[in-house]
Amino acid sequence: MLALMVGVAGALAACGTDSKEQEYVERPVEQLYNEAVSLLEAQEYEDAADAFNEVERQHPYSIWATKAQLMAAYSHYEDNKYDDAIVALDRFIQLHPGNRDIAYAYYLKAISYYEQIADVRRDQEITRQATDALREIANRFPNTKYARDARFKMDLARDHMAGKEMSVGRFYLREKHYLAALNRFKRVVADFDQTTHVPEALYRIVEINMILGLDSEAKKVAAVLGYNYPGSDWYVDAYQLITGETIRDPVEDTSWYEDLFDWI
Repeated sequence: MLALMVGVAGALAACGTDSKEQEYVERPVEQLYNEAVSLLEAQEYEDAADAFNEVERQHPYSIWATKAQLMAAYSHYEDNKYDDAIVALDRFIQLHPGNRDIAYAYYLKAISYYEQIADVRRDQEITRQATDALREIANRFPNTKYARDARFKMDLARDHMAGKEMSVGRFYLREKHYLAALNRFKRVVADFDQTTHVPEALYRIVEINMILGLDSEAKKVAAVLGYNYPGSDWYVDAYQLITGETIRDPVEDTSWYEDLFDWI
């Protein structure tokens, strides 16, 4: 019985050793890379990232190692492990600034930030990081397809940041912290003037000025609102707030803001 146990233990130890050796045995780079691609196609993203890293570990000076670095980052991205993807992409960008896929690396990094943009009620640091990364693509690679998409997403990210300012401003307004709210709405108009939130921001400025008894200032802002956004419901509300009258046809009757300019 003792001899049998020793024999079994030896066999198990041998199996464990063989298994470990098989795990770390050096294999051809093409085989490793193809296995990693197969894992990626099977949506086994974590295993794919490990497999691509193994390509670089075993063949660090191969051209496949460079490709594998980028593909490992992409695997992390597909696995929604954005922080790991960004770390891997920063390393790729640092090591291979002249690589033909460098524009894509910058783009994937920006998208890894962009897809983390949270609800407007939460902190917007990720949104700012996404905007900065997208702007870098537009500046570094202006004539690429990545730059075109980056500019589009940058507008969306800026709209998101403006939405955050509006959310905070509305909160202050509800709490009757009028000056704090006014500063938030003014910032939207000044810093995010190309976003969809500007008409409401102008209306809120009119509203607060009326509450504070600054009628003349309210009329000036309402005139700007009517001139720039004559088809907006916000200009209709602003006119009614100031005059107590309702515009009959806000699409056709756009001359009312001229009267507001006459008041200035």
